[in-house]
Amino acid sequence: MIAWEFGAADLAGSRFAHSPMAELVASMFALRGAGAAWVAPGWVARASAAAGPTLRAVAAGPRGYAPDFLTPVPPTARPRLADELATVSSTPADRVAAEVLDGWTGHAPPPEILAFERDPAAALGVLIAELRAYHEAAIAPLWQRLRGFADAEIAGRMRVAAAESPRAMIEGLHPRLGWDGSALLIRYPHKSGQWSGGPGMTLLPTGFAGPEVYAMTTGRSLWYAPRGYGNLWSRPPSPGAALTALLGPTRAAVLTLLAAPASTGEVADRLGLAPATASHHLTTLRDAGLITGTRAGRRLLYQRTGLGDELTG
Repeated sequence: MIAWEFGAADLAGSRFAHSPMAELVASMFALRGAGAAWVAPGWVARASAAAGPTLRAVAAGPRGYAPDFLTPVPPTARPRLADELATVSSTPADRVAAEVLDGWTGHAPPPEILAFERDPAAALGVLIAELRAYHEAAIAPLWQRLRGFADAEIAGRMRVAAAESPRAMIEGLHPRLGWDGSALLIRYPHKSGQWSGGPGMTLLPTGFAGPEVYAMTTGRSLWYAPRGYGNLWSRPPSPGAALTALLGPTRAAVLTLLAAPASTGEVADRLGLAPATASHHLTTLRDAGLITGTRAGRRLLYQRTGLGDELTG
């Protein structure tokens, strides 16, 4: 177990964000462990084809971690990929070379890694191009759903902090996490030690984190999966016969779908409905107390309430 110094003042200074680069790098980790049941085979094939040789060598090397410069802590709650890539591109060349080569310590580095030793600026340019191409193929098609899960997760955690306590909010993020008031306890099965602290913590709900939790000591951030991450690739579930008889087929399908958060447009798209039809059913379900809407920036995300969960069984 890791005890990471984290006191009450750090909790007060913590914040949430959703990072394109965190999703991208975590997806490379998921791709490396593609036997996991929650990763869709179709996505694995598409992402594998899109991952260039430099990206693979840098982000999925033999030591099992990605260089810190690839995952800058976002200064805003919803950074754009272009802004994060600009930050990555501005990393000093000596730091780029040192972190990339460190990932291959004790192993024979391939030509893509040796290029960082010869000309780190040029090699970084190649990496940036591969990051963009990979994001377009592997992350962008899922981006709205990833953002929806993250937005709903953040809103839900804020409700827990307000209704119960900040401690309950932190301890509920992931089964491996706990907090004793002075340290964040990360129950890694094969790691132990004590980590020093720093101001605050950035909490990054990251769909591609899957069942893992990742602690980034540089900049103090924590990646964990939002609730519902396993539904990233799932088709809309079919409602049960009893629910269909009670609510009608369309309204039952909408309620069944909303086990994970979705906007009106996403409900319409996934169920093949006109936006006005989806909006009508969502309003009816909300007025009945079966779903609730949470504002996330300009988007309104709907998700089942406890009563809705009980009704769907």
